[in-house]
Amino acid sequence: MRLFSTVIAAVVVSGALATAQTPGARADIKDAQGQTIGHATLTEGPLGVLLHVELTGAPAGEHAFHVHAVGTCEPPFTSAGGHFNPTSHQHGFMNPQGLHVGDLPNLQVPDSGHLTFERFVDHATIGAGPNSLFDADGSALVMHSGADDYKSDPAGNAGSRVACGVISKG
Repeated sequence: MRLFSTVIAAVVVSGALATAQTPGARADIKDAQGQTIGHATLTEGPLGVLLHVELTGAPAGEHAFHVHAVGTCEPPFTSAGGHFNPTSHQHGFMNPQGLHVGDLPNLQVPDSGHLTFERFVDHATIGAGPNSLFDADGSALVMHSGADDYKSDPAGNAGSRVACGVISKG
């Protein structure tokens, strides 16, 4: 049910964002060799954060893409910690005990490595508060080598981390 509400909320919020002055954030997404493979912008909305990502050199295939709990991206990107989970839930859209605030739908990257997408991060904020992506240790965006199964706790059995971007203000 959250996936459906997330899509609806993203559509509603994105229309409102065009005229609102809202806090912003960004991330440069890099692979393990330090090459930039994409950029993300994050915009505060009334129900969460709209994430806009442009990938330009990502590996082809289906990949999990999550918000992680620590704003550090040192290969192999385990430094980014687990999924952003200020509400202390289990993982996954299909998990009746879930889901983490940082759980997001999988991506399907074409052979070109170019993909632009938007996701809505329900209940997150880039402002102050208990669900802030700018808590004491920050947050990061992480792409995994495989797809998220949407149910295995704690990380969806998504494989290794292949790219990471520290979320920063501005």
